[in-house]
Amino acid sequence: MRKQVAIIGGGPSGLLLAKLLTQSDIDCIVLEKHTKEHVLSRVRAGVLEEGSVQLLEKAGVSKRLKKEGFKHNGIFLSSKNASFRINFKNLVDKCVTVYGQTEATADLYDAVERDNIVVNSASKVMPENLIAKNPTVSFTHHNQHKKISCDFVIGCDGFHGVARQQIPKACSKVFERIYPFGWLGVLSETPPVSDELIYANHKNGFALASMRNESLSRYYIQTPIEDSTENWSDQRFWDELRNRLPNKAAEELVIGNSIEKSIAPLRSFVTEPMQYGNLFLVGDAAHIVPPTGAKGLNLAFSDVHYLHEAICGFYQNDTQLLNHYSARALKRIWGAIRFSWWMTTTLHKFPEQNAFDQKIQEAELDHLKCSKNAQLNFSENYVGLPLD
Repeated sequence: MRKQVAIIGGGPSGLLLAKLLTQSDIDCIVLEKHTKEHVLSRVRAGVLEEGSVQLLEKAGVSKRLKKEGFKHNGIFLSSKNASFRINFKNLVDKCVTVYGQTEATADLYDAVERDNIVVNSASKVMPENLIAKNPTVSFTHHNQHKKISCDFVIGCDGFHGVARQQIPKACSKVFERIYPFGWLGVLSETPPVSDELIYANHKNGFALASMRNESLSRYYIQTPIEDSTENWSDQRFWDELRNRLPNKAAEELVIGNSIEKSIAPLRSFVTEPMQYGNLFLVGDAAHIVPPTGAKGLNLAFSDVHYLHEAICGFYQNDTQLLNHYSARALKRIWGAIRFSWWMTTTLHKFPEQNAFDQKIQEAELDHLKCSKNAQLNFSENYVGLPLD
C-alpha cells in the first residue's frame, strides 16, 4: 500500500491533521489501535483557544461547536475563599470556548470517515526505515499483516505510543517534571456553579470548577498522588470542594451523584527535537503539560497547524517549513509549559510547603488581582499565544 502520509493515532490531533491534509489533496491514512467507540469513551477536558477553533473551522468541523460550545470571556481566580475575575475580552479582545474534547473528536471522526482514511483496531503498528526516503509502517488488521510505504510518518499516538520509542535515545533529549499530587475529578449531572471557570488556591489544596454543558459539571480537587478514588465518597468530595471554593460559589453549589470519578497525575514533559528522519511527533507523543493552564489539546492542534503547513510546502517544492517544524512548534510549547508551570506552582499546595510559601502564593494572586499589566500578561497566555 502506498500513501503520502501515514498517521499513527486516531485521537483529535491525528484526525485533524488527516482532515486538513485530505483537503489539501494529500493522500493519507490514520492507524488507530482502538475502536472508534473506545476513542470516543475517553473523558477529556475541553477549553479551546481561538486558534484551535479556527483550525476546526478550517477543517470544516465547527458547525456543532458553534452551536453547543460555550464562549467564555474570562475566568475567576480565588484565594482565601474570595474570587476575582479576569476579563479576557476587555484585556486582549479574545475568548476561549468550552467544548469537550470528546465532542471535538466525534466531529472529526464524522468528517474523516466520509473520506475512508481511518483504520480502527490496527494492532502491532510499527514504523520502520524512518531515516530512509520512503519509510514504512507495518500493522495487522482483521488478522491480515499489511505494510504502508509513505513519504512521512506522523506520531499522534500519545505519551505511551510506539512512534517516539523509535527515536534513538542518543538523538533526543527529554525534559520532565513530575508533580507530587494529582487531580481527583468528578463528573456530575448538575448545573455548573459558575458560568465561567473558577481556579481556587486554598491552604488545603487546589480546586477547579468547570463544566461540559448547562446540566453537566466537571469539578476537580488536588489530592496526594498515591490517593485512590475509593477513599472519596461523593459526600466527602462535595464537602472538600465546598471548603476550597470561594464562599459565594460554595453556597450556590448544587451537588448530586457522580457519574465518573478518577485521579489524574500531573507532569510536564517535552522531548526535543520533534523529528527524526521522516518521523514527526505531534501532541502528547512529544509533550505533556499539567491541565492547570488548559494547554494540552491546544498545543496538539498548534503542532498540527505547523506540520500541515510544512507538509503542504514540501509538496510544493519548499522544504523550509518542514526543516523548521520542530523549532517552530517547540517555541510555542515552551511558552505554554512556562505558563502551566506558573499556574500549577501558584495554585497548588506542595508537600513541603509551609506558611511562608502559602503567603507568597496569596501575594502572587493579590498582585494579579490588582495589576492590569499582570492581568494582561495572564490573559495573553491563557487565551493562547500566537501561532506565528
